[in-house]
Amino acid sequence: MLPPIPFIALAGPTASGKSALALALAREPYSAADFVRDARRLMAEIRARGRLPLLVGGTMMYFHALLHGLDALPAADAAVRQRIEARAARCGWAALHRILSRIDPQAAARIAPQDSQRIGRALEVWLLTGRPLSALQKRQGEQGAQGEQGGVLCALEPHRRAWLHARIAARFDAMLAAGFVDEVRRLRARGDLSPALPSMRCVGYRQAWQALDEGRDAAWLREKACAATRQLAKRQLTWLRAMPQRRSICVDEGSTAEGLAGEVVRALKSVYPSV
Repeated sequence: MLPPIPFIALAGPTASGKSALALALAREPYSAADFVRDARRLMAEIRARGRLPLLVGGTMMYFHALLHGLDALPAADAAVRQRIEARAARCGWAALHRILSRIDPQAAARIAPQDSQRIGRALEVWLLTGRPLSALQKRQGEQGAQGEQGGVLCALEPHRRAWLHARIAARFDAMLAAGFVDEVRRLRARGDLSPALPSMRCVGYRQAWQALDEGRDAAWLREKACAATRQLAKRQLTWLRAMPQRRSICVDEGSTAEGLAGEVVRALKSVYPSV
């Protein structure tokens, strides 16, 4: 007999509050460790079905954790984090990001000035260990952390920055045309969200929330959101270029999904000819 699997079942009539309760129960931070655990489990299930796992995303820190293993970093310290957050309340997270730039420029280059969660963690590691986060991550990599083996990392990298910037602008224009501002307005009206939440700090949502707070127009929002997205893309490319095992695939003008798929398959077959 199989062992019981823990689960929670929420039942009730329509409009009784099931969705709100489910969201409240699920409102926990999702870390790189959570991602590695879930990704490995799901990849094993997919392989067991004779299929090939396909991981797609732009959160390079999560990819790094999966491919290279998790870093042996100190556990979170509530008292230290409270001190950091109190200082951020007085000075702002941008000021703490400038402090991080002095003590750990490598980590600061990968972290946005508004990313309070990662700024706080990097400063927390510094205060607990006296060493930069990037130095501890480098040491862990040299010692051979247990990462996921057997994968092929294909990096879609534009050679022309202007091409990527034009696509960023076109995508945000499409979001605006599809009612993005109205979506954020409805999210604000729910009453259970705030700009401090990770979901609302995402590029685009953060700027739209600010625009509604300050009564800014669509042109202001477009300029700020596209600039923030360009900065995000720059940080993502910095992460990628620090991964020597990647297979770089050019995605500038003239590339098609079919052509790029062929390059990915060729990269895979160069490592696993039988696939």
